[in-house]
Amino acid sequence: MSVDDSPRERILAATTTLLAEGGREAVSTRAVAAAAGVQAPTIYRLFGDKQGLLDAAAAEGFAAYLADKTDVEPTDDPVEDLRAGWDLHLGFGLANPAVYLLMYGEQRPGAVLPPAAVAGAEILAAHIRRIAEAGRLRVPEERAAQLVHAAGSGTTVALIAQPAERRDLELSVLAREAVIAAITTDAPAAREPGPVAAAVAMRAALPRTEALSGPERGLMREWLDRIADA
Repeated sequence: MSVDDSPRERILAATTTLLAEGGREAVSTRAVAAAAGVQAPTIYRLFGDKQGLLDAAAAEGFAAYLADKTDVEPTDDPVEDLRAGWDLHLGFGLANPAVYLLMYGEQRPGAVLPPAAVAGAEILAAHIRRIAEAGRLRVPEERAAQLVHAAGSGTTVALIAQPAERRDLELSVLAREAVIAAITTDAPAAREPGPVAAAVAMRAALPRTEALSGPERGLMREWLDRIADA
């Protein structure tokens, strides 16, 4: 038996198919067991319960999403790269609505995110950090990442809810450009007077600074935070 033909892989493949065909309601232990050619106790042994199975399917969806994202080469313009990432995010959601809703539409307070979800957040944070390092971020990095995530996932969920024939993709463009306008500047901060944008850019580059000790970086971070978040 190959790795891809293991009971776990067959169960996840069956779950993904059922999700695509009928949504979460179509996924039952009996239906998955029949489609995967396994007994129900195998599902419980491998995934614990139905929620564990759905969480695993969401993790698989995240992994597929990340595979697409990591194939995209960065350009010299970090803001354009953020635009491309937004569009890729939307495209994945519209192509895989049931899996996307497991990933973003049903997150529970206090639930532990799957490793792939953490990696996705790290990729977004890296996009935001590149913008900050270029001197083009006008808000703190964490706030910028939260805003992009909230607006991007919210827009995608809203478009998934629309019938495909009436789906207005211009909504995504408007939301994307509104968010980018809110968090970025048109020109590097070095071309604009004022300490705030300069502090944002310096704070983004601080982790790579080797001339300072750990405590010194901490103190510098505190000072930059005061300036950047003023």
